Formats: sequence, structure tokens, C-alpha cells
Amino acid sequence: MIRIGLTGGIGSGKSTIAKIFEVLGIPVYYADVANRRLVNEDPQIIKDIIHHFGEKSYTDGVLNRPYIASIVFNNPEKLALLNSISHPATIEDANRWMQQQSAPYVIKEAALIFESGSAENLDMVIGVYAPTPLRIKRTMDRDKITQEEVKKRMERQINEELKMKLCDYVVINDEQQLVIPQVMALHQKFITSAWPALL
Repeated sequence: MIRIGLTGGIGSGKSTIAKIFEVLGIPVYYADVANRRLVNEDPQIIKDIIHHFGEKSYTDGVLNRPYIASIVFNNPEKLALLNSISHPATIEDANRWMQQQSAPYVIKEAALIFESGSAENLDMVIGVYAPTPLRIKRTMDRDKITQEEVKKRMERQINEELKMKLCDYVVINDEQQLVIPQVMALHQKFITSAWPALL
């Protein structure tokens, strides 16, 4: 089975691209969704977060996101600490999930594939690219936040051009080029690559 990462900056539309792969019958692991589940379920993560961020980190057994956000939002060291607690567990969870799949290839959708080190467990990575002004507008519309807040979030991710250079393939999602033909071409390529392993 081919293990493929799918990444892109905030507002690039990577979740939209992931849904197209799902329509084609390809299993998709959503790292952010899994991370949200694990911080509330994994005993070691809960223990470590409380140890480093205090008892207020959880309310009725659920991560107190506003409280955590108030600590890490403008503190890169605290954000890195939080990520160092949750990312390894998410990577492990994704690896277990991949081993349970039987499709020719699987997709792992994650914003921080390179930053978290999870690229090491993947065979290749697809980047989803959109121009910065469009990414800002999409995120403002989606999350109902200001332009400044979007830019702050962007600053916490590696440079978009650099990220795309690290990827093996790039899907352009700029509302000028059609994305479905791009995804279909990649799908055919991956299915063809997987056939020798399936024979």
C-alpha cells in the first residue's frame, strides 16, 4: 500500500481535495480530527498536558481549548511544547490506521506534515497550493476571524513556497484551474504505481 500525505497552508483547500479522493474510494485519515479526539482520550497526552499547562487544561474531561489557546497563541515555545505532546501520538495513530486499510493507497491529510516529522512515515506528499490573498479570504470567511488573526496563524506554519518545494506533487487550487482533473490524474498515477504490489 502506498502511503501519501496531503498538506497545504491554512485556507489552501486541502480538506476539499481530500474529499475528492474519498469520493474516488480512497481512505483518508484527517490528522486534525484525530488530534482533537486523542487529546481527550489518550491518558498519557492528558497527563502531560495537565503537567505542563495546569489543571485548568481540562474541564469535565474535555480539553479547555480557549484556555490552552490563550497560553500558546503568542508563545512559540509553549506551542512547540504542546505539539511535542500530541503529534507523536497522532503519527502513531495514523500508522495504526494505515495498517488496517486495504486500498491500493491511502491519504493522510495534515497541515503540519513536514513540521511534525510525519513525512518520514509516508511514501510521498501532495501539496495543495493557493495564492496567499485567496487563502486569507477563505479562512476569514470559514472561521469568521480577522485578516490579522489569519496572518498570525500563517506565521506559525512554514513558508508556503518552501512547503510546496518539499512536496512530490502539487495541486493548484486557485479557483482558476479545475481541481478534479488534477486529482483524477494523480489517482490514476497512484493506482498504476500500486498495481505491481497488488499482483
